[in-house]
Amino acid sequence: MARKVRGFERHLDARSLLAIGYGELGASIYLALGIVASYALGLTPAVLLVTGLLFVAVAISYAEGTAAVGDGGGAETVARRAFGDLAGFVVGWALFLGYVLVMALAALFVPHYVGVAISAPSLREGPWDIVGAVAVLAAITGIRLVRRTRVKRTAVVIALLDLAVQSLLVVLGLAVLFSGSELVDGLTLAEGQGWSDVAAAVPLALLAYTGIDTIANLAPEAREPRRDVPRTLVTASVVVVATTVLVAIVGVTALPVERERTALGTDWLEAPVAGIVTAFDGELPEPFVHGLRAVVGLTGALILLAAATTSVSGVTRLAFSMARHRLLPRELGRFERRTLVSNEAIVLVGAAAVVAVLAAGIIGHDDPLFLAGAYAFGVLLAFSVLQAAVLRLRIKEPHLERPFLARPGVRIGRSTLPLAALLGAPLSFAIWILALVTHEGARTFAPAWLALGLVVYAGVRRGRRARPPGHDLPPTAVIRKVLVPTKLGDVGEEMVATAVAIAKERGAELEALYVVAVPRAQPIDAPLPQRVEQAAVASLEEARAIGEEHDVVVGTALVRARSIGHAIVEEAVRLEADLIVLGSSPRWRRQSQFFSPTVKHVLRDAPCQVVVVAFPGGVFEEGETEPQAPG
Repeated sequence: MARKVRGFERHLDARSLLAIGYGELGASIYLALGIVASYALGLTPAVLLVTGLLFVAVAISYAEGTAAVGDGGGAETVARRAFGDLAGFVVGWALFLGYVLVMALAALFVPHYVGVAISAPSLREGPWDIVGAVAVLAAITGIRLVRRTRVKRTAVVIALLDLAVQSLLVVLGLAVLFSGSELVDGLTLAEGQGWSDVAAAVPLALLAYTGIDTIANLAPEAREPRRDVPRTLVTASVVVVATTVLVAIVGVTALPVERERTALGTDWLEAPVAGIVTAFDGELPEPFVHGLRAVVGLTGALILLAAATTSVSGVTRLAFSMARHRLLPRELGRFERRTLVSNEAIVLVGAAAVVAVLAAGIIGHDDPLFLAGAYAFGVLLAFSVLQAAVLRLRIKEPHLERPFLARPGVRIGRSTLPLAALLGAPLSFAIWILALVTHEGARTFAPAWLALGLVVYAGVRRGRRARPPGHDLPPTAVIRKVLVPTKLGDVGEEMVATAVAIAKERGAELEALYVVAVPRAQPIDAPLPQRVEQAAVASLEEARAIGEEHDVVVGTALVRARSIGHAIVEEAVRLEADLIVLGSSPRWRRQSQFFSPTVKHVLRDAPCQVVVVAFPGGVFEEGETEPQAPG
């Protein structure tokens, strides 16, 4: 009996999505506060508020775009829908960089927070912070390779812990440390500070609001993606912006500007939230301050670890979306039994994050500002194109169903365009230019990453062979259901593409079938080896992806049988198929057989029409669907 192969499961409700969203976005303050303060000084809360308003506009655009497209992939999917594959790739690759750099920065900051908690100053100095960061990334990658992350189980705990720590600091800070005069004095340029310094802080402030694409990429796992994902994007962004600005207000009043500097951006650059606690010395009982320092240090490290782990989930889901639409190698779009997402994607992301940490140590002279500048390049480029894509879709597809509609709108010509995107797109692009002008990481590391991506994209596209068109069937033939046996490899991919073309032309249903041939010496329900199960899952997912690329829904089934040909015929009978699509490679014709035994059996016993595509010599050198035995 056929069984459906499972991939992403819709198990996340609105509460779980909100917890994941807040936990991911709220962790950013542990990274960004010191980085922004190093340039903005007393103007840090104002800079975070202004960029926060831009971020809310971006979140509104995300909400409309992802709800309208109704797929995973986040901004990449929206850009691809609006502008085509190249734009989708550029956005996806830029976000890929953002994920990698968030992982690198989170791992780099973990030793600093741990060092504060356990009073180990050496962990907060080079090279031990670099060593610790590499160890953290290696541990996250290794664990992720052997088990699937259950984001729902830990999301609520992390979100509550994050909210509790930040709320405690805000309440204590406002009650004990807050000074209105310090805050007002900080709203002017400090001695020696110029507007160029404030301008340089603006792109970096986007680091305070990381994780929005992770929420969008969870759409395939949300129970009500078109309703819950937009609500989560907007709600979580508003709450996080408010919390971030409050923490920043406490930070600049606790550690005010002195002699053209603030300790937030110097002594506590890599652990700014823990640095706020030091201001309570002499204001609160000493044992309480020591305990608070340990709590904030350990919880900061834990929250950053969780953010790095969640980033792995987000970026591998992004890679899955890009791979299934032929923007990245198809190996990155596989489902795995243990890890769900592709093992290759997990290793690639972990290795890229390690390279980023080492680059910060060697090229950036152990300065996190180097990575922060590169992050600003990627995320601002993605935000700019995303918002332009939302505008483009309003014009290009005015009748597209939009479960979430960004308001207010401005009537321009025959289209009503969202004000958030109209203001946000040019502003994001202007800040992107600002990042290029003011930060070395944005001028060096990030463009090199983009250039590498374009080489990858060109290679993937060059490797795609032309899809065979749908073969002409008698115009009187009624084709309601099409069955295509598939396997990994070129022949299997071409057969699915042929079947998709026929199904699209005739408006037919399409099912992709993977047959596992079980030797007679073994029980028919013998456990499948991991390699066989992985091949089956990857093959069927590839079939689904080809169908989605051409707007054809592809059903999938996996069956066990003693004979592949017999299983294909049985499935055709069960499905009441009107057409079976098969392929024949040249190697059978070299043996004077022309067709393999499988094709011969189907041709002889099929209850419906059969299309067999015989590839010419030198095109493909692999056979038809070969038996996959459990043993």
